[in-house]
Amino acid sequence: MVTIKEALELGFENLERVRTPLLDAEVLLCNIIKKDRLFLIINKNNILSEDEYSKYMESIEKRKSGIPLQYITNNQEFMGMDFYVETGVLVPRPDTEILVEAVIDWAKKNETKSILELGVGSGAVIISLGKFTNATELYGVDISDIPLKVAGKNAKNNLREKEIKFLKGDLFTPIDEDSMKKLDIIVSNPPYIPKKHIDDLQIEVSKYEPRLALDGGEDGLDFYRKIVRMSPNYLREEGLVAFEVGHDQGQLVADLFKNDGRYENIEKIKDLSGIERVVMATLIKK
Repeated sequence: MVTIKEALELGFENLERVRTPLLDAEVLLCNIIKKDRLFLIINKNNILSEDEYSKYMESIEKRKSGIPLQYITNNQEFMGMDFYVETGVLVPRPDTEILVEAVIDWAKKNETKSILELGVGSGAVIISLGKFTNATELYGVDISDIPLKVAGKNAKNNLREKEIKFLKGDLFTPIDEDSMKKLDIIVSNPPYIPKKHIDDLQIEVSKYEPRLALDGGEDGLDFYRKIVRMSPNYLREEGLVAFEVGHDQGQLVADLFKNDGRYENIEKIKDLSGIERVVMATLIKK
């Protein structure tokens, strides 16, 4: 028989090489027994059932092997909401909330009815924008089936008052520019890791997260180039294009907008560490 306290100690010992061993052990145990962390503290001498202990140690071994915590618990918090995640979708990062908040601020100042996200992943971005803006026409595109399935599930759980139209394809390919009204906002957190650097990332990312969601080509800018070039075909005059960017890509992406010649109001937004995380621009009014 094993108590909660003993189980956590054993979990900590097994996870000493991960970044936050005690926190991970607690989260995994909470997920198994369906309780919060406060329950663990108050009831540390409670005895786990054999089934609970077995499932807990199985999850500890998965985490020890490098599988992201979120793939084990199938959950990640983002913008105050719980999102289901599984292998095959990129785990939403806190950094991406900066992108969402910047787009929300712009949408509040400008009439916004329609938003398109390119590369939906778990759906965290487009669902959050649907929840915190007045937009009523919401679209999400992804090239893979798993993200579209996961995003659809998260939309049902977190955005019951609005409908998002999810489309399968490569960037704009499923979008009919003739039949769709010009969009107000195009947003994307595209793959931006240079191909040669992917294997150098921490094992949770390089081995377990989907490579399609990471690989931005030789210099990491392939998708930015395509979206900057193609967006004017789908965006209304003075409409917004907003990107999340890698830690050293802010000026490079800003230059893509500038050199294209069809954009203005180019803005770079930093995170709390002073790193440029978001680049956005509006289409010039003709």
